[in-house]
Amino acid sequence: MKKLWRHVLGLAPFGRAVVLDGVEFDPDAEEIVATVRPRRDARRRCGVCDRRCPGYDRGRSGAGPRRWRSLDLGTIRVYLEAEMVRVRCAEHGVVAAAVPWARHASSFTRDFEDTVGWLATATSKTAITELLRVGWRAVGGIVTRIQAEIDGQVDRLAGLRRIGIDEISYKRSHKYLTIVVDHDSGRLVWAGVGRDQATLDKFFELLGEERCAQISHVSADAARWIANAVDEHCPNAIRCADPFHVVAWATDALDELRRQAWNDARALARTEGRRHRGRPPADAAPRPGHERARALKGARYSLWKNPQNLTDRQQAKLAWVAKTDPRLHRGYLLKEGLRFVFQAKGQAGKEALDRWLAWAQRCRISAFVELGRKIRRHRAAINASLEHGLSQGLIESTNTKIRVLTRMAYGFKSPEALIALALLSLGGYRPGLPGRPAK
Repeated sequence: MKKLWRHVLGLAPFGRAVVLDGVEFDPDAEEIVATVRPRRDARRRCGVCDRRCPGYDRGRSGAGPRRWRSLDLGTIRVYLEAEMVRVRCAEHGVVAAAVPWARHASSFTRDFEDTVGWLATATSKTAITELLRVGWRAVGGIVTRIQAEIDGQVDRLAGLRRIGIDEISYKRSHKYLTIVVDHDSGRLVWAGVGRDQATLDKFFELLGEERCAQISHVSADAARWIANAVDEHCPNAIRCADPFHVVAWATDALDELRRQAWNDARALARTEGRRHRGRPPADAAPRPGHERARALKGARYSLWKNPQNLTDRQQAKLAWVAKTDPRLHRGYLLKEGLRFVFQAKGQAGKEALDRWLAWAQRCRISAFVELGRKIRRHRAAINASLEHGLSQGLIESTNTKIRVLTRMAYGFKSPEALIALALLSLGGYRPGLPGRPAK
């Protein structure tokens, strides 16, 4: 029976390090309480560093034995109970002694916390609290402890060569996180609160001067604070501009041109006056301003979308723009020309970009003339992107997953809890379910 209970309570993996003294069932409280104790060679170890230390006392006066919540047995709660012992560590002072079945400063067993950590990466906190009958804050504390243990066992920053940097909003009122993703492994390796150079400097300081020198490529948008931090800490890194953001600049310039054409049409419509209600007479004067403003109002997505994704109606709208507004259609062609630059890539893309810049300079559209100047300022990073084929696609995918985690948890009280869950879920070291082989 003792051997059976050791397997049922999840003590078998600890071998001879844990002694099971007895099991009691309380039918009134519907609880199973197992009395356990560490074996002699596992006693009197610091709960923080696990070093053997001299004993201090048997817990605070009147505290009595301590309980750790374990996984339920069916619908019955299960607890492990042991005498509370404190030790005096030379480094950490007086702390609770380590126990094999639980992490330091936790009221739950390792199996219970690993189950919560696995569920936290797959479902909402509300579902976890209902399923395992724990509090909302307890889930956050468990995730933080698991993440801290993983960080103590593995070096997330080892072997970094090509990284991507971006920021993501996690709460209203301009609350941002800065994230760093490894292009080679696809893992989230670091996240910090804020979106400025001081925040990114913390990552490079943690990385160290020697490993910063090993960074070969950095992909990012055109944020000046990212470029300054990379230039300061990673002298050997090649900065690659994100193609999506560069094409987005052209889309913004095209939308500015569309709004200008729409406002011109509305100004013309105001000079035509207003008609009375009812069907207009057969000999009514044409109203080109009103008709043009109405048609341009629905042309946004026809101009924004890629040609292969246009519907039949949007293709007809684009053909109408080409006939009636050559200036706006020229802006559309400029946008598509810049998109072709990143489709061509390599030397062909660089040559296409040279031709595009010459075209933008003489197009006589102020938004695209200014865009051409902006692209010239970032030409080195754009050329690097064309040459090495590095983009922010992986980083934007990581941002999307972080937003999903935020929605699943219905928000976070602190950014540290979100960072811990994001690293646990996207950092490549998810906890496995107890009693099952790691995948």
